[in-house]
Amino acid sequence: MSKSILLIGSNGQVGQELEQILPSYGNTISVARPIVDLTEPDTLRRIIKSNQPQIIINAAAYTAVDKAESESELATAINATAPLILAEESQKLGAYLIHISTDYVFDGNRCHPYQETDATNPLSVYGKTKLTGEQAIRDNCTHHLILRTAWVYGNFGKSNFVKTMLRLGAERPELRIVADQIGSPTWAKDIAAVIAEIIPQLKIEIVGTYHYTNSGVASWYDFAVAIFEEAQQLGFPLKVKNIVPIATAEYPTPAHRPGYSVLACGKISALLGTYPPHWRQRLRQMLLGIGR
Repeated sequence: MSKSILLIGSNGQVGQELEQILPSYGNTISVARPIVDLTEPDTLRRIIKSNQPQIIINAAAYTAVDKAESESELATAINATAPLILAEESQKLGAYLIHISTDYVFDGNRCHPYQETDATNPLSVYGKTKLTGEQAIRDNCTHHLILRTAWVYGNFGKSNFVKTMLRLGAERPELRIVADQIGSPTWAKDIAAVIAEIIPQLKIEIVGTYHYTNSGVASWYDFAVAIFEEAQQLGFPLKVKNIVPIATAEYPTPAHRPGYSVLACGKISALLGTYPPHWRQRLRQMLLGIGR
């Protein structure tokens, strides 16, 4: 039987990918700003009540990590309060709530992948607000699935690490890139595909927190080098000749970031019966999709 799905945040990187594939899995209603403002709880409740969805997918978030340090109230409203509202309304409807979270709920003080059950300790306002949103969902919605992911980039949207590197690489001969933060670059299209794949399997027992990223690990420096190698092979216009690895201390930012935030994906791999594809392979696919 076809499901009724409400997608919130359809204008984001993952949201736009979901908007393309969700109609194959159910009757999908997509909303984003200005139709829905996550800082206005009453509007959010009204949209949910008027649509009566069986599944709510929250792909919206305040993701400006550094800006959140000076806009904590706004980040809290979007990342913490809005998920609480979604959880409460989902519980009233008996709906499933699928919510996207982040590796930044961890402090990065380790050297092996984080399991879903590992202790959290966010270092930034962004990470703290996302963790608060997670807990609000756990406390208020029986049927929920929280999907933590990391280092997201995609074909949609104006700004992500890949597009920023391509822009800067076309303008400058040398770039200095942080080499002591380690994670797993993840293609937004793969996140959307996993969420879509989960939908037909949703049952009472499939609840809780799951990790999903592309496989493999990299520093931001490794990621940048790979972007330019792949882009050069595909004929992108580049001026960059030298990529210099630097320490986080040489590139201070308002928000503190985890030094190591690789997520263990065994739990979701067991659920789906497949392991995530490697990030380098998916980077190549993304670059093929945006052209030159």
